[in-house]
Amino acid sequence: MKKLCLILFLLLFSICSFAQSRYISTTTKKIVYARDGGSCRCCGSSLNLEYDHITPFSCGGLNDVSNIQLLCKRCNRSKSNSCTCKIHNRIVGINCCDRGVTRTGSSASTRRKSTSTSTQCTGTTKKGLRCRNRTSSANGRCYLHE
Repeated sequence: MKKLCLILFLLLFSICSFAQSRYISTTTKKIVYARDGGSCRCCGSSLNLEYDHITPFSCGGLNDVSNIQLLCKRCNRSKSNSCTCKIHNRIVGINCCDRGVTRTGSSASTRRKSTSTSTQCTGTTKKGLRCRNRTSSANGRCYLHE
């Protein structure tokens, strides 16, 4: 009886784990490749392409066609778990872990909803990196970027 319970538990656990995997089906990959024209959505490169989650997988992003895009390896690695390609300073995703960020074409600036707690500044430094200062300002920017 214990063995049967253990087998059922392992079977149920493996089914639940598969449902939350990063696996992207071949059909989804073909549709995304055709939709994006076989090039990076950020820089237009057709080399070293990777399938990227627009809403990060770690934030609950799904593996469906509407949430997958093509990015080159360089842009995808610089985007990481955010919504901005730090190399080209373009928004190429939605950062749902940070609820106030919205998707807007290729603009480098993002807007943040007003919150009562402090958040990370949405401004960028001279090197094109995201500012590390915290702010409680309604526009989401610290005193250096207002």
